[in-house]
Amino acid sequence: MTDHVWPTPHWPEGVPHDLSDYDQPLFTILDDAAANYPNQTYTIFNDAARTYAQVKDTADRVANFLHAQGIVKGDRVAIFLPNLPHYPEIYFGILKAGAVCVTCNPLYTPSELNYQLNDAGAKALFCMDHPQFYPTTVEAVKGTTVETVVICSVKSYLPWIKGFLGGLLGKIPKAASYEPGHLFFDNVVAGARPAPPEMTIDPAEDLALIIYTGGTTGVPKGAALTHSNFVYDVKALNVWARFAHEEGGPSENLRTGGFHCYLGVLPFYHSFGMTVAMLSACASGSRLICVPDPRAGDPPFTEVLKIVQKHRPTLMPAVPTVFVAFANHALIDQFDLTSLMGCFSGGAPLPPEVCKRFEEATGAIIFEGYGLSETAPVATANPSRADTRKIGSIGFPVPGTDIKILDVETSQTEMPRGEDGEVAISGPQVMQGYWNRPAETAEVFREIEGQRYFLTGDIGHIDEDGYIVITDRKKDMILVGGFNVYPREVEDILFTHPKVELAAVVGVPDEKSGETVKAFIKVIAGQTCTEEEIRAFCKENMAGYKRPKLIEFRDEIPTSNVGKVLRRVLRDEAMGTTA
Repeated sequence: MTDHVWPTPHWPEGVPHDLSDYDQPLFTILDDAAANYPNQTYTIFNDAARTYAQVKDTADRVANFLHAQGIVKGDRVAIFLPNLPHYPEIYFGILKAGAVCVTCNPLYTPSELNYQLNDAGAKALFCMDHPQFYPTTVEAVKGTTVETVVICSVKSYLPWIKGFLGGLLGKIPKAASYEPGHLFFDNVVAGARPAPPEMTIDPAEDLALIIYTGGTTGVPKGAALTHSNFVYDVKALNVWARFAHEEGGPSENLRTGGFHCYLGVLPFYHSFGMTVAMLSACASGSRLICVPDPRAGDPPFTEVLKIVQKHRPTLMPAVPTVFVAFANHALIDQFDLTSLMGCFSGGAPLPPEVCKRFEEATGAIIFEGYGLSETAPVATANPSRADTRKIGSIGFPVPGTDIKILDVETSQTEMPRGEDGEVAISGPQVMQGYWNRPAETAEVFREIEGQRYFLTGDIGHIDEDGYIVITDRKKDMILVGGFNVYPREVEDILFTHPKVELAAVVGVPDEKSGETVKAFIKVIAGQTCTEEEIRAFCKENMAGYKRPKLIEFRDEIPTSNVGKVLRRVLRDEAMGTTA
């Protein structure tokens, strides 16, 4: 914990500077919710609801099953699923068995999944009954230590009539065939008792999760995170978020026991969707809408707009690309989105113009935060009130967390306020290290004044009001003729152009200036835009050395599964075209 108050006059009223009571097993979040709100709905999927008591019962059975399969404390068990209601049941079941949960991107290829299973040394895997996902599993487990494969069907948690008709009409996708020895989730649950093994957990030392990161910048590394890393982060976030629950009412802590409903558009395999949606909903006894594919519909994202109108979620953690999709949706005026109260943005910088468009369309407030998989993930957040939020910043460290801005060269010297440097994080949510990578772990940690700080690789500063501002990724900075150009700054300006939906900026080699700026632009559907328009706009709004010398229009800009623009992909493509 920190031993000082963050230096700002804008700290949100009623929020403590420190937290305690987070040294507990992560699965106690579910146990407590099931004890306090047994009949309250936890998961919603395609109109089918599961209560906290039901989710706990299934999680206990999963733990009992894993124990019977020979899974012991510390063994790794992988989940290879989209956002289905099975997810929290399996997730908590793994933890109750004393195992370490390894979350896998459901869009992985067989080779990518194989690498992760081998690196983690997984002994069991839960996958989806699907003509794409299951064959991927079959291929990926070859040559690994995986001994148990459990297949989950969408049909398990559909309303009876939908499941019956879907099966009858062949509309529910499933694999063409199954490997001998692979088990089915429904049979596993039915055959196990709701009696998890007795397990002693040291929350601060025992691992709960291995979350893989860095796949876009090199070989993926597993961030090894403990039970208390996540319990702390969930508690910090839930005391941070304060809303006026009635119009004109006072700002107060999140109401519990079913008042709130989270829209689960972020993938649960990723730390952002996991912590800020799946776990935060559970910790407050709230409802959680499971959305496997937020892009579904014609045009894309139409189905999720229907879900918002029908189920009336109040909270939505999301990435900027989702806010862009909502704000620019051609049919947005046909849907009532006014149930949304608060939206937590993270995963990538939120352009101010996107924030403005979304809030005008919905009436919700977006408060931007910051973190990484290595920090479970939330490390900072803007206040959730419009009068103390600062758009364009990532706010303040959440309670019990400290941030330092260190010199880029040595990562040892603290920079003066207002000057850019590398962002370093110290707090109870910071990982133990990278799984089986002691050298890489040592590279990203520094001890300063007796505290352990994680080096993020992000460049930023603390402004005069104490708000933290991320300038850009350390490796993304563009050096144009001796001038530093931060892609985010240029992108934020491009976002203000009325015809621009998405923009991404990278540096490419240039004979005269060393590097030059290239912009990739996606135009809003139904609009037309020319290179001359963009150049004239840039001339009016930014200094000459920052202006994109190269402009390329794209129908789509590559993003990760959590909505981060893949600048490295674009940079590699640009290098190929400019070589």
